[in-house]
Amino acid sequence: MKMQDPIVIFGKWAEEGKDVGMEKGHANSVKEMLEFACKERADLGKKFSFLDVGCGNGWVVRKIFDYPHCEYAAGVDGSQNMIDKAKSMGVGGDFFCGDIRCWIPPRTFDIVHSMEVFYYVEQPDILIRNIYDYWLNPMGKLIMGIDFYHENTPCHSWQEDCGINIMQLFSKNTWISFFTEAGFRKITYYHFGAKDNWKGTLVVMGEK
Repeated sequence: MKMQDPIVIFGKWAEEGKDVGMEKGHANSVKEMLEFACKERADLGKKFSFLDVGCGNGWVVRKIFDYPHCEYAAGVDGSQNMIDKAKSMGVGGDFFCGDIRCWIPPRTFDIVHSMEVFYYVEQPDILIRNIYDYWLNPMGKLIMGIDFYHENTPCHSWQEDCGINIMQLFSKNTWISFFTEAGFRKITYYHFGAKDNWKGTLVVMGEK
């Protein structure tokens, strides 16, 4: 199988309607992550701004608008096909097409969220540092969810199965260290949806 760039693969998936399956497959993990990331602000009655990294067809951005304290939400994705699809849904929020490795948002955010994206980047530690430095407000939070990590052995064949040329298979501790080295504090992590030999979604969150 010819290995291709993830942006090319996901652009094809948008054309083929496979983005809907991604939404269904990740819905439970994302629901848990959003509730976890938003809980403190919701408890205090504070408004927040939100950015979804690797937003695909925009389904997480649409979902966050159901939260009463969300005052602004946006998404960024490298695939123009995905961004076009997100914009076509006709729901509020801004969508940007950009290379997340070097993209600088037009504003900063209280919560930056990403599900199943960071391991498609050659140097995710630099991406996480850029998010800390340029994307977040003071006391803002980055929350990341991934299923593709070393301890979750059923995922080890995914790169070959999908034909994607960049997939970084790091351990849980390596991902946590990326947050620490970027400067995040109050770092928390947990596994969601573990069953049998499936270790579940690894969720890591840190505060600026």
